Amino acid sequence: MNSEHKADLLKRLKTIEGHVRGVQRMVEADTYCINLLNQTRAIRQALASLDQRILDEHLHTCVTTAIQSESLDERERVVRELLDVFEARQSA
Repeated sequence: MNSEHKADLLKRLKTIEGHVRGVQRMVEADTYCINLLNQTRAIRQALASLDQRILDEHLHTCVTTAIQSESLDERERVVRELLDVFEARQSA
């Protein structure tokens, strides 16, 4: 992972962390439920965006390298890995 990509991910994670702490304060303050739901939806969307950036980087680096590999086992491994991730997301 290059340093620019890593810095972007860390910045996003710190933002998400701040949102989660904000929701925690909202719960402690007995904030209206709909407002809590709006904030948790925003957190889920931020996590989905983070996932997308991680997957994009993975596809352009690790997967590309593995698919260009001479090793059939390596190619099969990365395909299975991706399928496992998507199957896990479907059941979550």
